[in-house]
Amino acid sequence: MKSELISSDRRDLHLKKIPDWKREGSLISRTYSFRRFLDGIDFVKQLADKAEAVNHHPDIDIRYNKVTLRLTTHDAGGLTEKDFLLASTIDAVYLKFKI
Repeated sequence: MKSELISSDRRDLHLKKIPDWKREGSLISRTYSFRRFLDGIDFVKQLADKAEAVNHHPDIDIRYNKVTLRLTTHDAGGLTEKDFLLASTIDAVYLKFKI
């Protein structure tokens, strides 16, 4: 089943709940920083399990101790509820690395 694009009002409401994520056209992105390269890799492994469980996968860019994620729903051609749900889940995974 194809996901439905969300309205700009709904999108803006979601972005207020995840303020570290930024909209870039038809996607949202965030860069996470880590003390070490391997911490970033461990983070990606943990978020990959969550993404796989909901069959929604971010674009991932790893640069030493920084991991940039981009989310969009390709089959809908833009942002859907799935993107914001996964962004919130990823933020929760990241919190474990900050403790």
